[in-house]
Amino acid sequence: MTGITVYGAPWCPDCRRSKAFLATHRVDFNWVDIDQDQDGLAFVERLQNGGRSIPTITFDDGSHLLEPSDEELASKLGIKVVAERSFYDLVVVGGGPAGLAASIYAAREGIDVVVVDSGGLGGNASVTERIDNYPGFPEGIGGAELMDRFIQQARRYEVELVAGASVSDLQIEGGDVEVTLGTGQQLRAHALLCCTGSTYRRLGVPGEDDLIGAGVHFCATCDGPFYRGSEELLVIGGGNAGVEEGMFLAKFAKRIRIVQDGPELTASRLLQDKVRADPRFEIHTDTVVKELRGRSRLEEVITVNRATGEESSWHPAAAFIFIGLDPNSQLLKGMANLDRWGFVETNDSFATSTPAIFAAGDVRARSTKQLASAVGEGVAALLAVRSYLQQHHHLPVIEVNS
Repeated sequence: MTGITVYGAPWCPDCRRSKAFLATHRVDFNWVDIDQDQDGLAFVERLQNGGRSIPTITFDDGSHLLEPSDEELASKLGIKVVAERSFYDLVVVGGGPAGLAASIYAAREGIDVVVVDSGGLGGNASVTERIDNYPGFPEGIGGAELMDRFIQQARRYEVELVAGASVSDLQIEGGDVEVTLGTGQQLRAHALLCCTGSTYRRLGVPGEDDLIGAGVHFCATCDGPFYRGSEELLVIGGGNAGVEEGMFLAKFAKRIRIVQDGPELTASRLLQDKVRADPRFEIHTDTVVKELRGRSRLEEVITVNRATGEESSWHPAAAFIFIGLDPNSQLLKGMANLDRWGFVETNDSFATSTPAIFAAGDVRARSTKQLASAVGEGVAALLAVRSYLQQHHHLPVIEVNS
């Protein structure tokens, strides 16, 4: 669907939620800030007979939604949020590389599988501008394109994919897994594979929470294009992710500042050499962000040099934060053993401390947090699930070795 326009304001949390939902599902849309665009405000008032409810989202078929829930948006966009049945051999939670790879192998081996994801299918890989180290693509490939291929392949094997439906509860009943979705639907399965991945870490400084989506972002490919023609953008984090995303953001701004709290960038030497040779980049090491300021959008970033104590004030159009990942393991908290950072502990067969529950990919402790290994883990975990199902439930699984 094209021609979608979101009318809202940066201070509106529901507007940020709807924008994030659309971006997560890779749905193109136009953004109109009614605080800055008087014609946009007048349009909203005409549409609502004087009302100003936001977000107001219009579609190219002439229809509109006022303050829609994610479920309402999903329904309008044709995104499936309800599973077809109530019982499966396997529920895969998480539709990123690990979950999709596992589901493809499950379908090939005759395992009745459903994939459930709270956001958009594809995971973090789908919002990575370019992937250069995935085997088989010598010239590299866009993250969204690669994950679209994963999704198409899963659909070719008739894998049931449910996106935009979170898991609100998980229980073990009679040796089976009972999953309750945010929609209220309950699913039961012989096994569950957790491939929920990880989430970008926040700074935890004053002003951050209020400005997320209003000049503070965690996804350059999602939000970078909104800042086309900017004088300056700020990247917080000097690892591979930060430097790579900074290079992408250089398409839209005249200057990119990269802030690293340690004495040196931690990105690969190749990436460091690229940005140090590019006059558009300014690198600030031993520097921490102290505060993010702004009334309805980011206006000022206060930083402190750790070595000198000198405080600086910058005015980037936006700040993009890339300082690491936290595991999305809340689903298994209290159900399986987690390490001190919250990653899911498994044995060599990807089984957790709870029978019938397995884990793979970035959410798993000691995983490498790399796309190729996530795919491999998804496949290896599925083969372990297959063995479990054969041993405990005597399912007539079709053996496929290649």
